[in-house]
Amino acid sequence: MKFRKLSLSALALLSGSMFLVGCGSNNGDSGDSGKTEITFWAAPNPTQVKFWQEMATEFEKENDDISVKVTQMKESPSSEATIQSAIASNTAPTLSENINRSFAAQLAASQAILPLDEQDDFETIVNNRNMTQTISSWKFSDDKQYVLPVYSNPILFAWSLDFLDEIGVDEVPKTYSELLEAGEKLKSSQLDVALWAKKDLADPTAWMRWFDFFPLYDAASQGGSFIENGQFSGDEQAITNVFDLMSQLSEEKLLQTGESTEPFENGDSLMVDLGPWSFPIWAEKYPDLVYGENYTVTTPVVPDDMADEEEVSTYADAKGIVMYAQATEDQQAAAMKFLDFVYSNEDNDMKLLEMTSLIPARDDAIENAAFTEYFEENPAMAEFAKNVPYAVPAMDNENYNEIQQAFSEAAWVPVVRGEKDATTALNDGVEAIERALP
Repeated sequence: MKFRKLSLSALALLSGSMFLVGCGSNNGDSGDSGKTEITFWAAPNPTQVKFWQEMATEFEKENDDISVKVTQMKESPSSEATIQSAIASNTAPTLSENINRSFAAQLAASQAILPLDEQDDFETIVNNRNMTQTISSWKFSDDKQYVLPVYSNPILFAWSLDFLDEIGVDEVPKTYSELLEAGEKLKSSQLDVALWAKKDLADPTAWMRWFDFFPLYDAASQGGSFIENGQFSGDEQAITNVFDLMSQLSEEKLLQTGESTEPFENGDSLMVDLGPWSFPIWAEKYPDLVYGENYTVTTPVVPDDMADEEEVSTYADAKGIVMYAQATEDQQAAAMKFLDFVYSNEDNDMKLLEMTSLIPARDDAIENAAFTEYFEENPAMAEFAKNVPYAVPAMDNENYNEIQQAFSEAAWVPVVRGEKDATTALNDGVEAIERALP
């Protein structure tokens, strides 16, 4: 998903004629019915819209004094631009989902959203949903919680068991040395296969780093921060370790960054970064891919001195719900009541998982009996659920796009292309980040 940062002032000029079609206004608590009306924008995904519409219907059966209007968020020119335009034109909803931590930082900086932890029912929702550990990494630099995570998709890695067996590797690599050793065996084999084939590795576009650099960095730094309180706070040794690994893979010609079509699925790559959204696609297009038979899923590789770590961090492709500052006090109270209704019942999270294949952002999905049958039938998804508590969401900085773009151009891409060594890339990357910070 590509994010474009637009200023509220620029969007205000566009909002009058462009936006007022179809989105409605958030002004006023109640109509002639005397009900408090709240509006909820669901992500531009039909299954998520259906889920929230069902939640609203069930909630209204028990709360006849509150009306919940669910509509699909517009995604043209982007969902982020739609939200910013609504804020500028005073037509923001009460709540919306589809917000990652970085975009929330933009909204919080402009005081467009409210801190949820200042709402009366927030802790009740967190405790009832059993998400204390998962939500801890969402806390912002100002110690506030602006987002209630809906789902958290840890980025893991898929490995071809057939290729590993053919090159004589008995266990899936867990450390850098094991990965490099597997790479050497791959080069010595008759297989015409890359260790990691992915065109995006050499693409400097900011959001690409969520699916290559950050999973490796979060693993190497044990979930360490990257930007905090508006300053670079990255673990420089962890960054150097990641760069050194990628530099060696590049030097050994184990990376393939040319044009390719689904290289793992088509047998051109031994490994690939993976999110759970891939499985419905695989079931339809690649039914021969069978978890536990010809592929498996693991956490990212780690530096050798972390070989014994059982809890490995990774990046979380995760989004959640925010409450907009335009909501009245009555709407705020009604909105929290709605969220408490949804998240006080684990069966609702089970419905979310079944309908959307998105992993609920809770600590206990693997142990909770409500999910047992699903994960027994979908063991690959269980691997993702196990790692939700250790998955780190995007940075909370309003300049995230510029930061990641500058870092990509100055450090990551040159390392992948073999143009800079790890130390040079670290120094250049940090300088580029600091220039991109406000």
